Amino acid sequence: MSLAETLGGRAGRIAWAGAGLVVLYTGFISSADAITKLIAGGYAAPQMYALSGLMVMGLSLLADRHPAQRQGLGTRRPVAMAVRCAATVVAALSFFHAFRLLPFAEVFLFIGLMPLIAGLMSGPILGEHVRPAAWVALAAGFVGMLCLFPDGFAAISAGHGWAMLASVSGTLSMVMARLIGRTERNALAQVFYPNAALAAVMALALPFVWVPMPLADLGWVAAYAGTLFLARWVLVVALRMMAAYVVTPLMNLQFVWMVALGALVFGEYPAPGTYLGVTIVVGSGLFLVIDAELRRQQEAART
Repeated sequence: MSLAETLGGRAGRIAWAGAGLVVLYTGFISSADAITKLIAGGYAAPQMYALSGLMVMGLSLLADRHPAQRQGLGTRRPVAMAVRCAATVVAALSFFHAFRLLPFAEVFLFIGLMPLIAGLMSGPILGEHVRPAAWVALAAGFVGMLCLFPDGFAAISAGHGWAMLASVSGTLSMVMARLIGRTERNALAQVFYPNAALAAVMALALPFVWVPMPLADLGWVAAYAGTLFLARWVLVVALRMMAAYVVTPLMNLQFVWMVALGALVFGEYPAPGTYLGVTIVVGSGLFLVIDAELRRQQEAART
């Protein structure tokens, strides 16, 4: 077997492993989003995120004590980590309000825009320039989002604004995770610090919004923290394996989870325009994955 075939086979296995982790991530993060929507009406964002942030920090410290994982929580990229932390805080607040104001599946259309945003960010931040053919797929994703507004942009609400801000800041957080992951193998640090920032910022407002929390609701917050911890851990590892604008289309599987959870838990059923938009968004995402695999094979053949 030639060196090119060996490297190509290894790259393919890494890509498939990364894709599997992204699928796992979608299940975890959709569950966390459902819990957010479930309790968002009863509590202010600082109360939920201060508590869950502290819980995720504790889980990160606990996981780092495992002999197979113990690497400490230091970082060699403090500036990039600070940007990731700030973006994570903005995204958390924005998603909280978006889920409070919009149907569960409707928020997905904005999550589906994240590959387009990742493509825009990946060039200047990561140097991972998107191929011209891939821009067609990314633009199609934007068209899919427009299907959410059959009556025109007059239908845009504050919830849509929060969802858009959440998509932009959430994508920036993921792009910074890939940037940090190029030089650091410690995925737990990328889970710990953003949640530490979230807990610290939310704690400032906590005295003004705190309301007593029944044990059952505290259990929901703990469940949210656990699923979020697992989601962010596997996503950081996946972003180390695959380009950001390839990872984000695979996250479109979230729509399946979100429709199912929306119907079963909240009695929400998407409008036909939402299904059309998602079909376009998911199709463009699949094209991006195929395009990335073809490029990998071409590069392997040249070597």
